[in-house]
Amino acid sequence: MLTPGVITFWPGLQVDIVFASRKLEDLCNDAKTRQRELGTDRARRLARRLDDIRAAETLEVMRGLPGRCHELTADRAGQLSLDLDHPHRLVLEPVDHPAPQKPDGGLDWRAVRAIRIIGIEDTHG
Repeated sequence: MLTPGVITFWPGLQVDIVFASRKLEDLCNDAKTRQRELGTDRARRLARRLDDIRAAETLEVMRGLPGRCHELTADRAGQLSLDLDHPHRLVLEPVDHPAPQKPDGGLDWRAVRAIRIIGIEDTHG
């Protein structure tokens, strides 16, 4: 479960999380704000996805967990998304620029140790 009042970075063995804005940070870290702004189901799923990210050693771990973490394409190349409730997604990106890459040019998920939460949105609309 998310710890109230804990914000910004989670250094250590877990994936570090930063936020694109203070408003998004507050939304992600405050249960009452999540519930009020997103509704019960989406707020619960968001908390679960954030807990999964915080518990992961690298982004690679997220591939095997619920939420269908996947890379986006076209004008959103370099970003990833996690399912919340249809059609809403948690959108994130690696903090490192350039992002770690495999020899074939794809994202090296095992090397991603810090992500930036960009937003909660419908990436298809």
